Amino acid sequence: MSIELERHGHIALVRLNRPEARNALSPEMVVGLVETWKELRDDDNVRVIVVTGTGSCFCAGADLGELAPLLSGAKTPVTAEDKAIAADNSLIFQAVLRDFDCEKPVIAIINGHAIAGGMEMVQGTDIRVAVPGAKIGVQEVKWAIFPAGGSSVRMPQQMPFAKAMELLLTGDTITSEEALAYGFLNYVVPPEELLPKAMEIAEKIAANGPIAVKAIRASARACLGLPGKEALALELVHAMPVFDTEDAREGPLALMGKRQPVYKGR
Repeated sequence: MSIELERHGHIALVRLNRPEARNALSPEMVVGLVETWKELRDDDNVRVIVVTGTGSCFCAGADLGELAPLLSGAKTPVTAEDKAIAADNSLIFQAVLRDFDCEKPVIAIINGHAIAGGMEMVQGTDIRVAVPGAKIGVQEVKWAIFPAGGSSVRMPQQMPFAKAMELLLTGDTITSEEALAYGFLNYVVPPEELLPKAMEIAEKIAANGPIAVKAIRASARACLGLPGKEALALELVHAMPVFDTEDAREGPLALMGKRQPVYKGR
């Protein structure tokens, strides 16, 4: 399977599994990712999603040899996945988390280079842990292509504007250490510490009230870039329903009772 899914309690681990092609997104992978994101969004038992690659590369982006001919009409769709993408090319944007929101925290384990669509998928995540020396960037401009997976919007929001513009317009890459310094990554750790570090973070999040986690994440994303007064008003739209939940009553009771809370997501 080119997309592997494991469940560890309330944590889902998604693996891009096409190491021989640097996990470049084939039609099968695109459709598989979209199906996986939807499945995890709709699974109430899943509270945190972790995504990584197999082998020495996180994701080299779209497999242009397979996807580009489908989009241009130069290739006749053969497989069911080919036909799905030919009929709806927005599936590619959903796969890299541009046009799809899992509605739950997504942690990226960047086990190697994250280039083009791979970098754009990382931009769609919330928390990022990477190995030393991984190359990160969007190089589409070098080939007269637009990085349309959200990069011209998200990169200037997620790292200093001037650096984001340099990377967008030159097509250069930066190392994970540089990305950490720019605030684009949370941690850079040795390869053997990648999964433990990501799971440590995921377990902390999964132990919290799931409704509160989803609402806080949704508010932070929705309010990003809005004027202060408008953002604060929108924050309350996300916040107030949380106070009416069973979990919001359980949390303070557990605190006062000096016990671990038992959250039920309702």
